[in-house]
Amino acid sequence: MRRLLVLAFLLMPLLEIYVIIQVGSVIGGWWTVLLLFAESAFGGWIVQREGRRAWRELQETFGRGAVPGRELADAALVLVGGVLLLTPGFVSDVLGFLFVIPFTRPLMRRLLAGLAAKRVQRAETRMFPPVGMAGGMPGGFPFEEGFGDRGAAREGGAAPRGPVVQGEVLRDDDRA
Repeated sequence: MRRLLVLAFLLMPLLEIYVIIQVGSVIGGWWTVLLLFAESAFGGWIVQREGRRAWRELQETFGRGAVPGRELADAALVLVGGVLLLTPGFVSDVLGFLFVIPFTRPLMRRLLAGLAAKRVQRAETRMFPPVGMAGGMPGGFPFEEGFGDRGAAREGGAAPRGPVVQGEVLRDDDRA
């Protein structure tokens, strides 16, 4: 993820400059500057309008005592879209408008939620590998022996944290 962000921060300005030059060569330099200014002005107006709407919906949801899932995501998308719209360039403006405009925002919200769900699933798989993978035990718990410092305490390592309950472990295969 870090590499992707670094790559985006390096390539995005180059892409923006390239697109601005291409648009300028087609419509002229002054028209390009005017178009960038007009996009920024329109973007500022729509961010202000949609930001107020998102804030009002967020407050209403909190007022009802409900958990603000969609409303919080919309507010975050408007915020990110506003930042993209304030960044000079055509590519960032297109992305910003996709995040801010009310009829494209649900699509972006679903897309980003799907990407987030995939990342969470990958993280869970790394933390709790399925049985048969390296470190995996029945139930998917990733530790082979003991839990935290308690495994080390049995082998003369660090003392266990919390109360220690003496007992005996019975397994189904021991009973037979």
